[in-house]
Amino acid sequence: MVVGIGMIQLYIEDSRSLKEKRSVVRKIVNRAQNNFNASIAEIGALDSWTHSVIGFSMVGNDRGFINSKMDKLLTFVENLHLADVTHSQIEITSISDVIDK
Repeated sequence: MVVGIGMIQLYIEDSRSLKEKRSVVRKIVNRAQNNFNASIAEIGALDSWTHSVIGFSMVGNDRGFINSKMDKLLTFVENLHLADVTHSQIEITSISDVIDK
């Protein structure tokens, strides 16, 4: 099993309230979930009007496939142009099978 986790830091320039920020973050999270079938949520900078941290994860059986999907998710978020991506990080790990057949 291959597990990929990632983090995206966002700057939302035009946000003037938490309500505006959360609206933008919700759009990003919902679109990414719908397009990539990833677990994704806002995980940091919850009280900031202009900054957000989004975490996401994916599980599969092929390291190359997970790496490709995660890269595409990052590019997708950048191309939405709803917020500026200031930093991103991904990590991919493999967990060996523990179930004997």
